Amino acid sequence: MIDGTLNLSSTAAAGSGVTEQSGICPVCLDGCTGLCEIAKSSYRGREVIYPKPLGKVTAGSVKKYPVDYSHLNIQGTCVGAAGVRSDPDKASFPAVSTETAIGNKYKVRLSLPVLTGALGSADIAKDNWEGLAIGAAISGIIVVLGENVAGMDPGAVYKRGKVVHSPELERRVNLFKHWHDSTGEIILQQNVQDTRLASAEYAIEKLGVRCIELKWGQAVKDIGTEGKPGVPEPAGDVKKKGHIVINKAFEEQEITEFERSSRLGTVSHEEFVRSVEHYRNAGAKFVSLKTGAYRITDLARAIRFASDAEIDLLTIGGAGMGPWRMMNEWGIPTIYIQSIAYKFASQLKAKGMHVPDLVIAGEFSLEDHIFKALALGAPHFRALCMGRALMIPAFIGKNLQGWISEGRVPDDIRKFGEIPERIFITMETLKDRFGKDFRKLPLAAVAMYTFCDRLKAGLQQLMAGTRKFALKHLDRNDLVSLTKEATEVTGIPYVMEADMEEAQRILLC
Repeated sequence: MIDGTLNLSSTAAAGSGVTEQSGICPVCLDGCTGLCEIAKSSYRGREVIYPKPLGKVTAGSVKKYPVDYSHLNIQGTCVGAAGVRSDPDKASFPAVSTETAIGNKYKVRLSLPVLTGALGSADIAKDNWEGLAIGAAISGIIVVLGENVAGMDPGAVYKRGKVVHSPELERRVNLFKHWHDSTGEIILQQNVQDTRLASAEYAIEKLGVRCIELKWGQAVKDIGTEGKPGVPEPAGDVKKKGHIVINKAFEEQEITEFERSSRLGTVSHEEFVRSVEHYRNAGAKFVSLKTGAYRITDLARAIRFASDAEIDLLTIGGAGMGPWRMMNEWGIPTIYIQSIAYKFASQLKAKGMHVPDLVIAGEFSLEDHIFKALALGAPHFRALCMGRALMIPAFIGKNLQGWISEGRVPDDIRKFGEIPERIFITMETLKDRFGKDFRKLPLAAVAMYTFCDRLKAGLQQLMAGTRKFALKHLDRNDLVSLTKEATEVTGIPYVMEADMEEAQRILLC
């Protein structure tokens, strides 16, 4: 596999794709042009580790796991109603509330229990930020401003090693704040590099950012962010930003580009609690933690440290960009780590300890995922992080804006119309809401709002089918496992056994 495409030219005689374990063609032909991953690695080497083109694509794992969320089904019922009067004239699906509030002392209200993935210094986040930030603001969800934005900003100004001005960070924050209403929020993430540059302190004081997120790592990799800066900089300038310069050949122009990777952080209880207090003293009203799909002991550390520091939110798992093999083979898969986190959170709660609101991340995309993840983790999990899924509408809307202006709307979209009012079904709603400012909305934001509106309607329908008319009423009893292995992983009853005792009472008593 290379860039997500399998080369089957050498396997026609074998009549199959690749050997499942090795990923190598079962018949490798001497004379093949060499488009498979191993062949291209023979001449491009380490470049092939990452999906290409770096900074222009999102990527995800293709590994099939023994248990995933499709192994859970949603339990419907035809009796009762929670959150609304049990009356056919009242208990219709539009009556379902998808609103929630997360946080400890400072509450963030959401119209939909969803966060974006962390959108940091990569070009794909930078180039699509307008649609993502404005779309999040008008949809009432959280947008996460990812790591190292100030550190990769060519216009940033530093004094004594600290950032005092970052045009790119300012642009990103202000785009969200301009359109933000009463729900949703922007969270600024901090990795090791950011803490050294004091980008959070700058954002709190100068840009009015209220929510800061500490970051331990990502779910798809444990080596921090990576990228290829588009504008070459002298090695001395790179060092001033706190980066380590390894390849001296760049200074002598023997190479024309360099790769940038973040420092690996180390975690201690004392340092974590001190960091949380530091950001609160600096003015942050909401402090969260993002941790990757590390081993179980590190998950225990994250939950216990978060409890002791009484933080507002803990996000576990995730997706994000990573090396091909690492995305497939590293870390604890989402449904497994959520099930373990539910157990740990329940144990702390039983001891009367603080449990922050939890968020689960990891290749979620549609409303059934929202329902299942919230029900599986109830009452501790309050929202989902949907990284790649929320970027797609921004891509689509941005591209549509260009296609419409150029008069080349694709055929499969043109059947709906050739102007935004015909293509996007939420246009009239947005016109009524924003009046004359409506025309200032980029179509990328309209697309994201439209997608979130679909998520809301789909979630409302699923919840109405279970007779749950507010998110707080979702619980694990709303799910069944389709396999006994799923029951073993999640603790959700097997479909042939769930409710059986009550069913027998109804039937025979």
